[in-house]
Amino acid sequence: MENDVKVEEKVEEADRLLPPQSIPSNSDDEESESESESEAAFESRDKIVIVDFESADDPAAAPPFSWRKLWLFTGPGFLMSIAFLDPGNLEGDLQAGAIAGYSLLWLLMWATAMGLLIQMLSARVGVATGRHLAELCRDEYPTWARYVLWSMAEIALIGADIQEVIGSAIAIQILSRGVLPLWAGVIITASDCFLFLFLENYGVRKLEAMFAVLIATMGLSFAWMFGETKPSGKELMIGILLPRLSSKTIRQAVGVVGCVIMPHNVFLHSALVQSRKIDPKRKSRVQEALNYYLIESSVALFISFMINLFVTTVFAKGFYGTEKANNIGLVNAGQYLQEKFGGGLLPILYIWGIGLLAAGQSSTITGTYAGQFIMGGFLNLRLKKWMRAVITRSCAIVPTMIVAIVFNTSEASLDVLNEWLNVLQSVQIPFALLPLLTLVSKEEVMGDFKIGPTLQRIAWTVAALVMIINGYLLLDFFVSEVNGFMFGVTVCVWTTAYVAFIVYLISHSNFLPSPWSSASIELPKRVTVSDS
Repeated sequence: MENDVKVEEKVEEADRLLPPQSIPSNSDDEESESESESEAAFESRDKIVIVDFESADDPAAAPPFSWRKLWLFTGPGFLMSIAFLDPGNLEGDLQAGAIAGYSLLWLLMWATAMGLLIQMLSARVGVATGRHLAELCRDEYPTWARYVLWSMAEIALIGADIQEVIGSAIAIQILSRGVLPLWAGVIITASDCFLFLFLENYGVRKLEAMFAVLIATMGLSFAWMFGETKPSGKELMIGILLPRLSSKTIRQAVGVVGCVIMPHNVFLHSALVQSRKIDPKRKSRVQEALNYYLIESSVALFISFMINLFVTTVFAKGFYGTEKANNIGLVNAGQYLQEKFGGGLLPILYIWGIGLLAAGQSSTITGTYAGQFIMGGFLNLRLKKWMRAVITRSCAIVPTMIVAIVFNTSEASLDVLNEWLNVLQSVQIPFALLPLLTLVSKEEVMGDFKIGPTLQRIAWTVAALVMIINGYLLLDFFVSEVNGFMFGVTVCVWTTAYVAFIVYLISHSNFLPSPWSSASIELPKRVTVSDS
């Protein structure tokens, strides 16, 4: 007993005489961790921890399905689905319904399925590597190509943002009964950047909850319109199940497919999935995350498909076969609906305005989100989030304000603007798809989660189909719009450079020919690896 007391007294005396010692290794680890986190999509403290509610018998296998765990993973897919519901997509829906009736609903369904495939490849890259697409492109390509890809991504983002902000401004103009002009709506919409920053400080789940409210608002608004107008159920089912396409509706068909793949959304989804704390070094955890993300993304895109279907069928019921069909656009759609279907408990004009406002606000905020990841990833900027958000928002708002003032002269001028912006989006699609397919096919990047030959065939086929369809849209547009010798020469020069860069990206992948080569050469190699 006395010995224990003496030992304690000696320890206390030593503590008094010796200064407290720091542990260098821990501080170094924390510093290195903070440095690495400054480049990450989400800081470690902001990530949602995935709790194991049920333990798996085999530690190497993915844990059994859990509804509570699915809830923890739910969120990124719904933010991603916003791009399928932005004002540009809604305009494509209403024009497809007015001009083609119910005949393109089958294409809308399959285009959404193609979009799900592309977005799941983006999520696969983010989960398996722990880095998002823009960061991986920075390391994959030489400096000149990286800057070209970044420039194209920023241009695509600005083009999409202009459509989204103008859509919100139109909705504000409708709901204010014309009191607020378009430029005032643009300023109000620009303020969503500060709302985004405010909510982001309270955690990812708060932000995801806000988007859930906006998606629910869209769903209820357009479902109400669907119920009020009562489209034909028989024609709806025939349109979904029976593929039909005519020469008169080919442009609308191209628009339906072209609106599905948004370049900035491909970059965005690979970053959003990193909001959950997943160890990319544990194969079972990565596979589990991919399974849950597939479920929640499928549900999110099914909801977006239903919303797009509501819009298409409402305008098919009201305007298909009428003189107004070829003149309808985002600007005059509300007024046309009001004239056709009238009021009721709540005038359909304001229902349309509420849904359009929810679509515009949600898509502009996701655009701000995507801009942070694109700029930070490609340029390796170590800026604070609020600074990156303000820079991204400023890059979009300044040209949007100019557009709102210049093109606010007539409905026709805004429709022309929208056509040019759709072309701009179509031009940028290869610069998101080709790097994605290149990286997701590389074993050096993906490890065991590199996609196999069958999925490579499907993915490259879908990408080729989307690019060919958008190429048709570009050709059709320029044939009708390009006038004058100098303008034609300029377009030819830019087209040559554009095609050359696409060829470079395809050749850089080194994976496009391999899936189409003979399976008899690859099969023994793959079997040997799996056996070992």
